[in-house]
Amino acid sequence: MDTLLDLSDRLYLDVADFAHSTPHWFQWLAEVWTEAGLLLFGVLFLAGWWRSRDGSSRAMTVALLAPLATAFGYVASEAFKSLVDEERPCRAVAGAPVSLVACPPHGDWSFPSNHSAIAGAAAIALALSWRGIVWLTVPMALLMAFSRVFVGVHYPHDVTVGLLVGALVAFLVMRAAERPVRSVVETARSSRNPAVAWCAGRGQAAHAATHAPAHSEQRSRARHGAY
Repeated sequence: MDTLLDLSDRLYLDVADFAHSTPHWFQWLAEVWTEAGLLLFGVLFLAGWWRSRDGSSRAMTVALLAPLATAFGYVASEAFKSLVDEERPCRAVAGAPVSLVACPPHGDWSFPSNHSAIAGAAAIALALSWRGIVWLTVPMALLMAFSRVFVGVHYPHDVTVGLLVGALVAFLVMRAAERPVRSVVETARSSRNPAVAWCAGRGQAAHAATHAPAHSEQRSRARHGAY
């Protein structure tokens, strides 16, 4: 265990030295990404919900579950953090250069990385709810985890465990909660409350019914035009 921690210390120093050798504009991008990446995941959650409004009940269910599963990933990470009092590397590693962002205060422990847990959870939750987007969300999560080491506020083992914890919890929540949440979605879609029905979406049947008259009119015009 001590050998792994020593390795993590050395990797941290290597990344910190590399960070200070990069141009100021690159350092600024890393500082921005470490927070802006969370906002981008939020935008993807909204986009996933919007594109599922005319989809099946299952599609809407997993779209709604994605941010919920991510929240559970964060809670799990925070629970681990309360059990392990690991000092931040920007304060604990001897000879380390000054972190690119302000070192969090004593008591804001380092293990695991909450940012990485959120990123890992969001990446997996979105991948389960939006086919094909894994090629975007996983690189985003890895880049966010790396940025936390790059700016100097986490060890490599902090972000690695954070990613794994977030991803695992999100996967389990998505699988365990799908059936009950699907029942709620189907109930909401049949609700007489316009706001509730709008949030849950119309579903495939209603979407098809809305577009059926337009398609029929087009076919009728095509037949008349043929004579």
